Amino acid sequence: MIPDGAPRHHPQTLGGAVYLLVVATAAIGLLAAVFGPWRTGVAWLGIAVVIGSAARLLIPERQAGMLRVRRKLPDVALMLLAGVALVVLSIVVPDQRG
Repeated sequence: MIPDGAPRHHPQTLGGAVYLLVVATAAIGLLAAVFGPWRTGVAWLGIAVVIGSAARLLIPERQAGMLRVRRKLPDVALMLLAGVALVVLSIVVPDQRG
């Protein structure tokens, strides 16, 4: 049994759980970008941010947890713009042949 004053080590809100999913997906993307095909890694980063944007849009305000930074509309718009931009850049940047 956990005492009332003991710190908890799990997300308190649905948004907190989704935030951990977004961070894990972004970490996979960073590792892939550094150690493997960079395009795949950047695409994973973009997908992580788009997932965060969708979750911020769909999760109620009081359950948003760490996904909530600003008001809902700026959060969703900025994350969606950044995520889509990363995915598009991972597709359209030409190969640099040396």
